[in-house]
Amino acid sequence: MPTTLNEQQETIRKFRSIANFPTVIGAIDCTHIRVKKVNADGGQLYINRKGFSSINVQVVCDADLKIMDIVTRWRGSVHDSRIFREYRLKQRFEAGAFSGILLGDSGYPCTPYLFTPLLNPTTPQEERYNRSHIRTRNTVERCFGLWKQRFRCLLRGMFGDIETAKKTIVACAVLHNMAIDMREDVFSGARDSIEQYSSEPIVQRYIAPSIRGNVRRRQFIETHFQ
Repeated sequence: MPTTLNEQQETIRKFRSIANFPTVIGAIDCTHIRVKKVNADGGQLYINRKGFSSINVQVVCDADLKIMDIVTRWRGSVHDSRIFREYRLKQRFEAGAFSGILLGDSGYPCTPYLFTPLLNPTTPQEERYNRSHIRTRNTVERCFGLWKQRFRCLLRGMFGDIETAKKTIVACAVLHNMAIDMREDVFSGARDSIEQYSSEPIVQRYIAPSIRGNVRRRQFIETHFQ
């Protein structure tokens, strides 16, 4: 994650250039990486809502599709909101370590530092907010697409032991960032599939916003989307 004020301001500037959504420091989401069936005690907890065994991997990316933070320790049955609730980065946001906010989908609670889309926008301002939110948050979907095109094992699944799978996922994230820094393109023909990427997400139940999050989001819309 960007640590200095200058780094944070540059990250915010790049996100704002996408759809004029201000103060965004990262886009957050989870993706399921398939693993072989776990037969040990608790193996059923790796089975996600699609019915296959997986690790639920949480990622925060920047506007350049680089992975700034990754969590690989959660089993496939765990909901995105729980991963975030027990997330060390959440504590840093609550402590005021960052000057910006995260954007997430409705699988996350809306908080003062993580904004989600409105479920039923009713005004032009709310509709503008949702359109800008969707376009800006889409960077994390594109990040997943590019990452998985580079490393097809993330698409096919990991078939070694669980601990090796977790380390391999993190290693792929590091190499993905290095490839972006080196401007290394993916192979010919992959670009179209990245732009149209659909991770076939596990359907998450809607998480109601916290009172403070709802108030903060309302103030934000009134200030920036009039």
